Amino acid sequence: MTILQLKYVIAIDEECSMRKAADRLYVSQPGLSSAVRDLENELGIQIFQRVHNGVVTTVAGGAFIAYARSAVEQFEKIEDKYINAKVDKPTFSVSMQHYTVAVNAFIDTVKEYDLEEYQFSVRETQTSEVIDDLKSLRSEVGVIALSEFNRNMFKKIFADASLEFHELFTRETYVYLRKDHPLADRDEISLEDLQDYPCMVFDQGDNTSFYYREEALATYDYKKVISTNERATSVELMLGLNGYAVGAAMLGESLNTSEIHHIKLKEEETLTLGYIIRKGSDLSDMAQTFIEKLKQYN
Repeated sequence: MTILQLKYVIAIDEECSMRKAADRLYVSQPGLSSAVRDLENELGIQIFQRVHNGVVTTVAGGAFIAYARSAVEQFEKIEDKYINAKVDKPTFSVSMQHYTVAVNAFIDTVKEYDLEEYQFSVRETQTSEVIDDLKSLRSEVGVIALSEFNRNMFKKIFADASLEFHELFTRETYVYLRKDHPLADRDEISLEDLQDYPCMVFDQGDNTSFYYREEALATYDYKKVISTNERATSVELMLGLNGYAVGAAMLGESLNTSEIHHIKLKEEETLTLGYIIRKGSDLSDMAQTFIEKLKQYN
């Protein structure tokens, strides 16, 4: 198995055609077919199935190609860092759940360094992907919040993945809603009071377990739920539908949040914001600065 073969199957999967993939890769179609056949024989699986208008990826092939993409991505990172010196720019990557404080800390870090050239990455994504990004070295630091409900489970997940969780600060639970919401004048509010309004939660993809939810009180039986995958959409839905979200007063000042109000929730469950790193890793100066900036938002 070679990196070149991995690149071949990725291209075929994306083009759904041997001919188009061969044109894209500047190789002959017979040579491409032969390379794929050799790889299938080595792996003992069928990666592609021919159809009248091209090829389709098999279930086994799709699973293999997911690993292939990760391997090629890591290989290209090594090439960029150690071989392609002309494109060697300062790099720094962070993965995070949907917390504006983490974005703001990243902004503060970039401003402090004020570099002429760099290659930075911010991935605001699902809980499982934050963990996967740290495991695969895609990101140097991950930002994640743990609830009382899922803390012990994630401690085991972190340990199994050779990751360390470092606590930053703990917050009580609040409800976010628009400033002119019918219930916005209350000093305290309960989930029962909100049952006729839609609750916004962040989509966790295939990990539908309550343990992966970013929000507090994940197991509560909400009457109306809308799943989204980004903060901007959540805020717009809260404004447009009198919706609400359950969090820990860490929304920040952006994305129309000047129109959002937070009220103490009667049901209590704390959220602890922290960062994860690979166990025993030597953090870059920029990563250490980012963590210090995060601490300032306590």
